[in-house]
This record gives sequence, C-alpha cells and structure tokens, in this order.
Amino acid sequence: MKKKLALLLACSMVMGLTACGGKTEAPTTAATTAAETKAEAKTEEAKKEETKAEETKAEEAKSEAASGDLDALIEAAKAEGELTVYGSCEEEYLSAACKNFETLYGIKTKYQRLSTSEVYTKISEEAGKPSADVWFGGTTDPYNEAVAKDLLEPYEAVNAVNLIGDQYKDATNCWYGIYKGILGFMVNTEELDRLGLEAPKTWDDLLKEEYKGLIMLSNPNTAGTAKLVINTMVQMKGHDEAMEYFKKLDQNIAQYTKSGSGPSKMVGPGECVIGIGFLHDGIYQILQGYDNIELIVPEDGTSFEVGATAIFKGCTHPNAAKLWIEYALSPDCVDHAKENGSYQFLVLKNATQPEEATQFGLDMNNTIDYDFEDAKNNIAKYVEDFFNALGSSNDDRFKTE
Repeated sequence: MKKKLALLLACSMVMGLTACGGKTEAPTTAATTAAETKAEAKTEEAKKEETKAEETKAEEAKSEAASGDLDALIEAAKAEGELTVYGSCEEEYLSAACKNFETLYGIKTKYQRLSTSEVYTKISEEAGKPSADVWFGGTTDPYNEAVAKDLLEPYEAVNAVNLIGDQYKDATNCWYGIYKGILGFMVNTEELDRLGLEAPKTWDDLLKEEYKGLIMLSNPNTAGTAKLVINTMVQMKGHDEAMEYFKKLDQNIAQYTKSGSGPSKMVGPGECVIGIGFLHDGIYQILQGYDNIELIVPEDGTSFEVGATAIFKGCTHPNAAKLWIEYALSPDCVDHAKENGSYQFLVLKNATQPEEATQFGLDMNNTIDYDFEDAKNNIAKYVEDFFNALGSSNDDRFKTE
C-alpha cells in the first residue's frame, strides 16, 4: 500500500510540473554568447551610423544656412557698392587682394597702405567715425589696442571655421588672423665678411660693440613690428631688464624705420648690415635678387606675429566690410599672398601654404609662448617706457615719413 501511495505521489508531481508549463532550460553555449554579442555589436554600430547620419545632416543644414547667409550678405554688400581698406601688409599684396575683391563682387574697392600703429593712431583720432571700413594685414598688437579702445566692430564670421585654431582670432570676434610670421634677423653676408664680423645668433649678440651703427629696427610709434620686439623682450627678460636692453641696443642702431619691413629693404643694398624684422620680408628680398641676405632665427628664442583683419566700428559700408572679412578668411584672398611677395605661414585649413617659407628653413619651433593678453593690456605703457629708457623719440634716427 505504501509503495502504491509513493508511486501515485510521484506521478502527481510530474503532472503538476507539466501543467505549470515547467520545462528544462537549454544550456548556454559559446556559440549562443557569440551570437548575442554580434547582435549587440550590430545594434551599437547601427546607433553610431544613425548618429553620424544625424550629425552629417545637421552639418549640411548648417552649411546650407551659412551659404544662404553669405548670399544675402553679398547682395547687401553689392547694394552698398563701395569699400575702403587700410592695409598694413606689403602694398603689392594689399593691391592684389583689393583688386580681386572688386573683381569677385563688383564692389568698388579703394585702399591705402599704412603701418599698423599709423592705422591705430588714425582711427583713434577719428573717434568712431572712421574714414575706412576695414583693416587688412599687420601684426595684432595694435589691433588689440584698438579692441581695448572699442574701435573695432565684433562680427561672427562664417568662414572662421577655416581657422586652424581659436588662438588665431580675438575672443570677442573683433579681429581674425590670416597669417603668422616669425621675428628674427636679416644680415648682409658680404658686408659681414668685409668687416670681418660673425653674424649674430642671439638677441644679446646684437649688443656687441662691433655692431655699432650697423643695425636697423622699426619705430614703435609707427610700426607694429617694433611693438612686437618690445613685447618680446619684456616677456623674455622681464620689464626692467628689457628696458636696459633697449638702452644698450640703441647705441648700435643706425636708423628706426617707419615701417616694420623697412629694415629688410635696407639689408640687401648694404644700407644696413643687420635688420630686425619678420623673416618672410627677408625671403621677398632674397627672391628679388639679394642673395647676399641670410635669415637668422634667434637661438635664445623669438616670437611671432599674427597678421589680422578687422572691421572699424562706425564704418560707412558695414555689409561690404563683413563680406571682406569672409573673403579674407578664404583661399580667394590668402592664396594670392605668395604671388605678390608675401610668404607668411597661413592660418587657414583650406589655404595653400607658401613653399618658400619651408625652402628657406623657417619654422615656428623656436618661438616663445607669447602672452597676447599682456601685450594687449600693457603695450602703450611699454612703448612709453621704451622711449623713456632711450631718452627721446625726437632723434633724427626715428623716421616717421
């Protein structure tokens, strides 16, 4: 009887399990895990593709909107019909850039070549009623002075996406960089040989008595290049030591030229033996036939300029001015630089770099971490201190005409 009850109980349990839908789970295998992983990967890949497609669509929409904005800007600029440019790059490049702008857009374009500090002084005196619309070329220290004085108009340029980095534009969009150039020395090798002298290798070498009367530098009252030299020495040596340096250097200076490129033009013909300035200006002179010029990047470090463009606040042709900024930030403008004697490194991703800069061994590897904010905030004082250290700015060696 007990055996029968046990048997009946066992059967009942089996039937109960069957009635509740009980079943035996299949064991997990390596093949099953791999299949699940593969499925998950496909899902993740699909999500990435979907995200990528959405981003592409957004970029296309943004590009289309920007294109529409530029089309509208072009029409508004054409309606104004005119543009006046103050240029602080070399006149050959300035002229070519302005003529090409006029050809592209049918906007009558006038220009005047002035050194950067001359432009800054002029627009400061015009006090919000500038006689030009835009500024083109020249180092940014005077541009930053103009920003501090609220003399430039902020503009969010569509073509700013072409810049290779945010350090090549003003934080408030008051100026945009188009090129950069390295500061150094240009020497006349024939004259050095004749005098039995070695070329300077460092900034301190320029203080040697043997170079007395052989060096030219530009005038910081008129040239942004000279302001960059002042800022560079302050940042490399400290303020007080820099002013002592300039007192000693002054004893070797034959002339302070009006423009920053002035010294480079004096080296080849032998009017000076050592010129301080931007080395791309030296490249131009060499390619003009002055193969007696050697370019020197100071071994103890140097700085670089960022050449810029900007809109003057209160300008007469604001839409044409904005269109100029878009133009300057494109190959339509900057790719013509090397064809017109300007061999700076370009700071636009879609531009064609001039081979000449590399050919002559120029690079940016020996430049200091230049403090643009310090330069912007203090350059006016540094220039004043520079002249106080020298004793006068009325010296006949300071050429302003």
